[in-house]
Amino acid sequence: MNAEFFAAIEDIEKEKGIPREYMYEKIQQAMLAAFRKDNPEYGENVEVILDEAKKRIELVVNKTVVSEVEDPTAEIDLESARKLSKRYAEGDTVAIPVETKKFGRIAAQAAKQVIIQGIREAERGMIYDEFTSKEHEILTGVVSRIDPRTGAASIKISSNSEFTEALLAPGEQIKGEELHEGDRIKVYVVEVRRSTRGPQVMISRTHPGLVKRLFELEVPEIYDGTVEIKSIAREAGSRTKMAVWCGDPAIDAIGACVGPRGGRVNSIVEELGGEKIDIIKYSDTPEDYIAAALAPAEVVSVSLLEDGRSCRVIVPDAQLSLAIGKEGQNARLAAKLTGYKIDIKPVSET
Repeated sequence: MNAEFFAAIEDIEKEKGIPREYMYEKIQQAMLAAFRKDNPEYGENVEVILDEAKKRIELVVNKTVVSEVEDPTAEIDLESARKLSKRYAEGDTVAIPVETKKFGRIAAQAAKQVIIQGIREAERGMIYDEFTSKEHEILTGVVSRIDPRTGAASIKISSNSEFTEALLAPGEQIKGEELHEGDRIKVYVVEVRRSTRGPQVMISRTHPGLVKRLFELEVPEIYDGTVEIKSIAREAGSRTKMAVWCGDPAIDAIGACVGPRGGRVNSIVEELGGEKIDIIKYSDTPEDYIAAALAPAEVVSVSLLEDGRSCRVIVPDAQLSLAIGKEGQNARLAAKLTGYKIDIKPVSET
């Protein structure tokens, strides 16, 4: 049985990646707890020996050799000790094996439960560690179930050899996007939290980080850092504005993101269900940056106001509705992108 036990622990380590030392520790704790449950009179002098080399598991009670026994749970008389080995003398410690038959059925069951719990805890810990390393990254998941009542989608996501279920809440789904069981979708890992039921992976399809990571996957110049994404403002399912910058004047940052014949940006638009993406050139000069952010509208002038975080933008009368955008979206996204409060006025009012 002992050889089979060590082989089983080795299999758990190979299949689940749980270190055998962790399992040995849990098993020792479980066996001690089980023994003490049936034998409460024994204190800290009980020990579990797991000898991997000899494939031996032993539960021993350590007793001190004395001339006269006062506490039989912790002491052994010299005559009895010398029956075990003639070398024992007073003051020595004798390890007396306990037959495993002395474990009660309930205690053995308790030990089994602790071991199972130990495996679960280790698995949860490994899943937590793996998915924590993927925070703010994109993972591909498969829609496993859609709650017909709330519209929330259960997504099975994987990272290396670890799998877990994550919930894509309705508020984190792209507006107008229809998901079906079996669909493969890309999701952004916002955060990983610990909970009593194991790790909770918070995922999103609406987070601006999803757009950023999609561009990193699609545009080599962004992935290697040649082109930098400075800011993203997004209204998922409708429109995104993204500011890019490159320190090398020979490289067209916007052109790199758009790609030959628009191939790069088009594949991202397709992934996002037709969401429009405006790519603008970042500038350290706030006036230039704000003017670019209001694209596709033309801008006559930008004046920063005294508070330092607001500005007044003058546009041609014919460009006013374009600058503001449908339901104010263009101006709203430009403000979010640049961090400035934008007041747009037509030329006729200046």
